[in-house]
Amino acid sequence: MTTQDHQGAVEAADGQTLAAAAGGLTYPVAPGYRVKVRKGPGTDYPVVRQLAEGATIQIRCQQYGEKVSGPYGTSDIWDNIAPGQYISDTYVRTGSSGMVAQRCTS
Repeated sequence: MTTQDHQGAVEAADGQTLAAAAGGLTYPVAPGYRVKVRKGPGTDYPVVRQLAEGATIQIRCQQYGEKVSGPYGTSDIWDNIAPGQYISDTYVRTGSSGMVAQRCTS
């Protein structure tokens, strides 16, 4: 069973959001946060942009980096959402405290 929200995303019965257009798995960013996207997996990397409140992201791969705390706990997992663009997994509702995507190779 799935439901569709006003933004065209489809949510599966298990709570994971599926991108309606691309058919790929996407995850919601924590409500009420404008998350900084960084050039690498840590807060010492420069900010390249900021996600809008209510954004959903597609995780390309994940890697370990700086341990940070966010609305979904404390973790050293960082999500790569585009080439050279990372956000802390603690701001993404993946439904897991571990990795949900392949490990980044570089």
